[in-house]
Amino acid sequence: MCGICGIIDYSKSQKIDEETINRMNLDMAHRGPDESGTFISKELNPAVGLGHRRLKIIDLSSYARQPMCNEDRSIWIVFNGEIYNFLELRKILIDKGHKFISNSDTEVILHLYEDEGVDCVKRLRGMFAFSIWDSNKKSLMLARDRFGKKPLLYSYKNGKFLFASEFMPLVSAAGVSKDININAIDDYITFGYVPAPDSIYKDINKLMPGHFLILRDKELRIERYWQLDYSKKIDVSFDDAVETAGSLLKEAVKIRLYSDVPLGVFLSGGIDSSTVVALMSKINPSVKIKTFSIGFDDKDFDELKFARIVAKEYNTQHNEFVVKPNVLEILPELVERYGEPYADSSCIPTYYVANRTRRHVTVAINGDGGDELFAGYERYRVAYLSRTYNRFPSILRKGLIEPIIYSIPGRADSRSTVSRIKRFLDGAALPLPARYLRWVSFFDKNLQNNLYSKSFLKRVIDTSPEKILAPYFDNPDNNELIDVLLEADANTYLPNDLLVKMDIATMANSLEARSPFLDHRLAEFVVSLPGDFKMRGLVKKYLLKAIIKDFVPRENINRPKMGFGMPIGRWFRAELKELLTGTLLSKKSLDREYFNADFIRSMVKQHLEQRADYGHQLWVLLMFELWHRRFIDNDA
Repeated sequence: MCGICGIIDYSKSQKIDEETINRMNLDMAHRGPDESGTFISKELNPAVGLGHRRLKIIDLSSYARQPMCNEDRSIWIVFNGEIYNFLELRKILIDKGHKFISNSDTEVILHLYEDEGVDCVKRLRGMFAFSIWDSNKKSLMLARDRFGKKPLLYSYKNGKFLFASEFMPLVSAAGVSKDININAIDDYITFGYVPAPDSIYKDINKLMPGHFLILRDKELRIERYWQLDYSKKIDVSFDDAVETAGSLLKEAVKIRLYSDVPLGVFLSGGIDSSTVVALMSKINPSVKIKTFSIGFDDKDFDELKFARIVAKEYNTQHNEFVVKPNVLEILPELVERYGEPYADSSCIPTYYVANRTRRHVTVAINGDGGDELFAGYERYRVAYLSRTYNRFPSILRKGLIEPIIYSIPGRADSRSTVSRIKRFLDGAALPLPARYLRWVSFFDKNLQNNLYSKSFLKRVIDTSPEKILAPYFDNPDNNELIDVLLEADANTYLPNDLLVKMDIATMANSLEARSPFLDHRLAEFVVSLPGDFKMRGLVKKYLLKAIIKDFVPRENINRPKMGFGMPIGRWFRAELKELLTGTLLSKKSLDREYFNADFIRSMVKQHLEQRADYGHQLWVLLMFELWHRRFIDNDA
């Protein structure tokens, strides 16, 4: 796992300044603390410079250093990720006459590109972001893995193209403009992240998952090389689907165990991470697995007891850490590493578990993708309940059920039963796209209209977060309810939130994360199955539960899903109260042109007095303010 960066400049008549590449590398030192390397082309038109930070995982020798070139030094590569089928590809390439000087997967991509050009990306099985400079064609290729596990940012303006694994090398070392993309603020307030291909900065874009980019003769071309197809279903029995999916999942875990450095597992005690531990134990029964879990001193959020069940069942070398409310020590680092506003509060426990895990291993396997592949979110169940509820006679819904429910006083806790039922009724009558947006949004339209200042509201009046979701709800080829929701999540929430969180949290601690549920061969098979294999009635993860019923403890299979968020609402009323009020109610914050200061004061007051639960919304605003101070105001 590594960090990559580079500059291709058509506007210069001299070589790229190596010091600039070195500074870009330095801004990513945490991604690759073991080695640093640069390549500066002697040729001009364009001038080319590549940089690389290396975290040694496969082939620890100096022969695997990057940037890496082919035999005649005409093609250069910088690569971030792991290719799990590289040994298989290496043998094929050797049989074709290619010579290797290392045992790395990087060199396999390099020689594969020599044979197949940009199509080489279709042969790779793994997680990756890489750049290849081909001096013969005078072209640059960037590519990102199918699901977007590895990030890749770029900027192209005035004949100068720059790319990097994170924002800091671009906006700090390379001096890319930090002018704000105003529409991205609206997206962030809605989702808690800025969806690709946009970023919070006008001049920086994200390469989309499953895409490659070609820069040649100053022209930029971006193509999609892979996507899941939910419309093509196969005719298979449920028992055969269980057998095949189980075999593919076991293989996906097995190929991710190859490593030249120590390896462990993030174990939350949920179905997905428990499955990974169980399969690892079945694959290598003689190896004592290292497991790592995080918990809270709040029983409503703590999952450690479930992790202990699995750890005991498989006799793992188990490690636990309890997160306390004092998050001030790591917030500055997280703000800097994300580089743009990011509001998933579970980034904090994820950071902590990565930090503690890195003290023991260099690679950690996780359960990311299990919910999006096998249908694990509560909103899927709510979608089916909403469809059933809307079939009730209107006189029953409007005349009896809703008046009774809305008359019940609600606690100022968004997790309470009354609050959840009211949220269900609020969204049940909406069309599916609007209902889904409500489920995944921090601020709905009504809250946004109150939050935004009059001047800012005018600036974003034409923006529409719904457009990001439209391709998945307007797809005429995908008409199964569960598949529509799974496709939306797999293309938005998964790459823009969950995978960003995992990459930043682990790389900030020089730790590699691997996700067997996001093996593309497994995913292609599962999406080809009928929807009721994945969710039957109101039973989520129906297929996965059938696969693991004989080797994952029943308590872990049948437990309610908790998620990985923090008890942020409660902490804001206690230990984090000073952070909240001192930041959001400061003159600097309230004077921003974006938001209505009176409404922010009202939200804070209502939350602290327990008249409302605005914990998640206030976290969104807090993280935006901290980002703004660090990157726009340039506060230390």
